[in-house]
Amino acid sequence: MNSPKNDQTNNVAVWPEKLYTQKEVDALRIHEQVESETQTAAKQIRLDNITVANLVKKSNRILVSLSSHAFPLDLFPDTLNVEESRITVINRHLLYSEVHSVDIKDISNIFLNKTIFFSQLVIISKTFEDNEVRIRNLYNKEAIFARRIIEGLRIFINKQIDTSSYTNQDLIAKLQELSTTAIVT
Repeated sequence: MNSPKNDQTNNVAVWPEKLYTQKEVDALRIHEQVESETQTAAKQIRLDNITVANLVKKSNRILVSLSSHAFPLDLFPDTLNVEESRITVINRHLLYSEVHSVDIKDISNIFLNKTIFFSQLVIISKTFEDNEVRIRNLYNKEAIFARRIIEGLRIFINKQIDTSSYTNQDLIAKLQELSTTAIVT
């Protein structure tokens, strides 16, 4: 077994089997740096994959879907789809339809106009040129429910809460709990 040798000038113990040339030290440092960069890149790829999976999951989940109703018959009902990150309103007409998508984060306000039988939701957006999207002839309970869900989602997004881990039922229950303000009738 080799014993440490004392250097006469600085009194430093040196192990003979641990001596490396400067080229070997540089090669080891480069190898460690490349290995560290590879691990960092692999970790970033895993994080990106998780982020993309969560975005896909959130973008494809419809929490609430409502259709308008009119007396006596509505041949072209409007549809409101509330997803985790956006709202889509489809206004149907005889020969065409209009589709408006609004990100939840871009909604500045939601108004609920009630009559005896039906309600109207007015969604005010920060990004639209005309600034509002309307969906008429919703049942009162459905319109109140949709408004509460949208308001809850707005709060979640403002607080930067990730909702992708919730099931649809759990998320809707949490959103309803969050938005329990009484609505004047």
